[in-house]
Amino acid sequence: MNRQQKESVVELLHTNFVTHKGAFFVDYCGLTVVEMQQLRKQLREKGGTLKVAKMRLVRKALSGVIGAESLASYCKNQVGVVFARDDEEAPGIAKILGDFSKKNQSLSLVVGYMDSELLDASAVIRIASLPSKEVLLARLCGALKAPLSQLLVILEEVKKQKQEA
Repeated sequence: MNRQQKESVVELLHTNFVTHKGAFFVDYCGLTVVEMQQLRKQLREKGGTLKVAKMRLVRKALSGVIGAESLASYCKNQVGVVFARDDEEAPGIAKILGDFSKKNQSLSLVVGYMDSELLDASAVIRIASLPSKEVLLARLCGALKAPLSQLLVILEEVKKQKQEA
């Protein structure tokens, strides 16, 4: 790789760190080519991308990214960077990574970065275990509706008792 290619890789990574809302570092050492292709395909379907580059270049790309400098200490060994475009895609990406790491012991979560906050591997797994946005909204609607429906049932019973008396 010549200097110009390295500079373009650093620029691409820097742009990804700045424009994407979430980033996850994964240790992919031991994954086969087929497994890596499967992971990339699953990530693409959810709007994520997996980038693999030399850690020295990733460290350079992190410089100047506000709040992401803490990720530089995790740039060791063979670590790939998974980017999530926005806040809604990040939990889905974390879920894919969590499920894939359960199936393939060769992939492990190292660290995550969402909303200018550093997340360790256990926090990323907790995010991955959250239900989808639609399920959470349905639960919220049910929780908001339950007291009203219970009040309605009580009022109907009171009305019946008054009519009987």
